[in-house]
Amino acid sequence: MRLVLRRPGITLLVALGLAAAAAVLGAGLFPRLSGGGFDDPASESSRARAMMSADLGLPEANFVLLVEAVQPGAGVDDPAVVAAGQQVQRRLAAEAGVQVLSSYWAGPAAPGSPLAGADHRAGLVVATVAGQDDARRQRVQQLADAFTADTPVVRVRTGGDAQADLDVNRQVKDDLARAEAIAVPLTLLLLILVFRSLVAALLPLLVGGLSMVVTFAALTGLTHVMDISVFTVNLVSALGLGLGIDYSLLMVSRFREELAVRADVAAAVTATLSTAGRTVLFSAATIIAALSAMAVFPLYFLRSMAYSGCVVVAVAAAGAVLVLPAVLMLLGRRVNSLRLGLRPPRVSHGGWWHRWARFVMRRPVLTALPVALLIGVLAAPLLGVSFGMPDDQVLPAGRSQARAVGDVIRTDFAADTATGIAVVLPAVPGSGQAARAAAISAYAEQLSRLDGVALVQTATGSFSGGKPSGAGRPQLSSGRTALVQILPQHGGYSTEAQNLVRSIRATIPATVGPALVGGQAAALIDVRASMAAKLPIAAAIVAVGAFVILFLFTGSVVVPVKALLVNALTIMGILGLMVWIFQEGHLSGVLGFTPLPLAITMPMLMFCVAFGLSMDYEAFLLGRIKENHDAGMPTGEAVAAGLGRTGQIVSAAGMLLAITFFAFASSEVSFIQMLGLGTGVAIVLDATLVRGVLVPALMVLMGRFNWWAPAFLRAAHRRFGISDGAGPPPVVLPRRPDPALARTVPAAGDAPKPRAGAHRK
Repeated sequence: MRLVLRRPGITLLVALGLAAAAAVLGAGLFPRLSGGGFDDPASESSRARAMMSADLGLPEANFVLLVEAVQPGAGVDDPAVVAAGQQVQRRLAAEAGVQVLSSYWAGPAAPGSPLAGADHRAGLVVATVAGQDDARRQRVQQLADAFTADTPVVRVRTGGDAQADLDVNRQVKDDLARAEAIAVPLTLLLLILVFRSLVAALLPLLVGGLSMVVTFAALTGLTHVMDISVFTVNLVSALGLGLGIDYSLLMVSRFREELAVRADVAAAVTATLSTAGRTVLFSAATIIAALSAMAVFPLYFLRSMAYSGCVVVAVAAAGAVLVLPAVLMLLGRRVNSLRLGLRPPRVSHGGWWHRWARFVMRRPVLTALPVALLIGVLAAPLLGVSFGMPDDQVLPAGRSQARAVGDVIRTDFAADTATGIAVVLPAVPGSGQAARAAAISAYAEQLSRLDGVALVQTATGSFSGGKPSGAGRPQLSSGRTALVQILPQHGGYSTEAQNLVRSIRATIPATVGPALVGGQAAALIDVRASMAAKLPIAAAIVAVGAFVILFLFTGSVVVPVKALLVNALTIMGILGLMVWIFQEGHLSGVLGFTPLPLAITMPMLMFCVAFGLSMDYEAFLLGRIKENHDAGMPTGEAVAAGLGRTGQIVSAAGMLLAITFFAFASSEVSFIQMLGLGTGVAIVLDATLVRGVLVPALMVLMGRFNWWAPAFLRAAHRRFGISDGAGPPPVVLPRRPDPALARTVPAAGDAPKPRAGAHRK
């Protein structure tokens, strides 16, 4: 800190140099980001996929060519269409890094083949494209350019998971640019209205921009040691810009207040660092504690969100307490320059928020009950929540080739050949090859009788409805490992496919030995089980981290528990609202998404992000209330004074942060829309109804019990407790206190005498 105060110019030059280097390094981030990350690598379905690739050379299908007849009345069996389909199949098989797994035109026409559409006007060529991340995306783009065509005979389009990954990656880049184009101008306008100075308004944007640039560079480094999801850029952008602005708002506001009472700029910066700077650091610790809980899950989507979120929060805090003070030292009183004809804001430690708090606390039940009922109504749709995994349907219809092909397959094909169910059968020691082949055929025949099964394929034959229906696929056996491929009538992550997986896992006969069941539906079942197993650990991390920080602020056991419950219930309300919108389809016409089961990772991500941000504001408000209470105010007046001092800054900070998240509601990837809209609503709800109604109402109802703690914890707080101090001096207790507020707390024991050295200003 001394270097910042003594050599602010050098500090700023070093920071700008690091930012320039980070910009160069971070420019290569996007090609290194990974799609997916929604599977548990240790699950049964993941092990089945790995064995299919290693032992059979059959990685999961991720690329599809949809070949449709163009001429009226023509079908997939017409000679011209057959010739075109076979040519497309041969061309695709000849491509480097591509393995054709199945094709309608690979053999004689088979009636009822799942590779032909219901009206026989379209057929499929199913393949897998090798490679990882950007290399595979580049290859898929080359294939899409080479094979997408409209000829006089057929129309060819590309689809599958690999095409969807390419489309999503491209869409995320477009969404990021759009969100920043929305958020930055709106944020600047609001900052000008808050500060009434263009110079002061630009400082938070500077810190927010630096936070994003440095974090992108850090993520580029992380991609060399772990998979980082492409969707982390959305979280980094929202948190980096939003928290950089939030923290800078606190710092600049405090600095301007200090300048009003101090002649020396260095003294004003020092006071700002010791008060608002400390608040920023503990705010960052609160959010990091919540985000770190996602690291316990084995899905790298959530793990990379945890790591990237923690990094961007730490970088935003560092920018606010290291870089910004150097800028303030250089600007001094010029921080108020370029007022654009606006009057300087009046510093008020009471005002509307103080009067509102007094109104709420005179009628705590009447004011809190409607808010509680509103949260309950919002949470009600959670009773009908269902979960799925992201696929091409998260992309907008008409804007993605993968989505267009996926819609045709789901609508016109009897079985989903690209999202089937795989039963991998490792070798059984001591079993003869002929006997094993017979046992597998009998098992396949048994599977074909299950409800929802369209076709079962093995190395020796295919079965449908309990009867042989065609030749086998020799590539489904390596001599050691065998694969039974099941084509369901309802594929993907559908409820029917999940029920079918459960039936298959429950009826594996001993004659075929141990088996691993894989496929998309199996992966969803496994992920749900994996997340349920880790959820108690994640919840404990969030709860303990928030409890410790709030206890250090307040010295109370009751207040942190109350805050945890209120914030958790509030976020449940937001998640219920997301079910109502994104699962049930309300507002789908406005936002342009397809109603789907919630992506299974999104509720956890939203909970951690929203909970961390809400506890940030909770600590800020409760720290002020505790200071007032310790200075001699009764609980009611302490709450009113605390809300009066923090209400304006919390509401402004909340609005600025909400804007950065609301901007991502313009995304065309549905679960990114949900993250932006849900988190934005959570921030607004928290900064208004929760902080402005529930907190003061509950605190005045609980009276002196707010501050209860066991003796040993009170001793610990006296030694290790903290105070945010980020604001003006405590509001003077009125000479004639509001009788209603005074009655809320018994006189004895509620308002302790001021500590030695404490005084009222």
